[in-house]
Amino acid sequence: MNFFVELVVCFFLMVGSFFALVGSIGLFRFKDFYMRLHGPAKATTLGVGGILIASMIYFSFAHGGLLVHELLVTLFLVISAPVSAYMLSAAAKRS
Repeated sequence: MNFFVELVVCFFLMVGSFFALVGSIGLFRFKDFYMRLHGPAKATTLGVGGILIASMIYFSFAHGGLLVHELLVTLFLVISAPVSAYMLSAAAKRS
């Protein structure tokens, strides 16, 4: 594997780890339920997406072909995380 691919994978891993850390800190530090919901719904979704994209790039170059399993997981995560955050906030508002 060449140096440029490793650099791109490292970039996505670092960005994804940073966003996951920020989302986790937001979950820990915020005081209200609605504020705590915002951290995992936004930042952690971006973090996991970045890590999955890095995994997709790495394994695509390691196996010599395009692997899109991680892309499908990322797509499902991007679609389902806001919906679940909305459902949690709607349930909290009703109770």
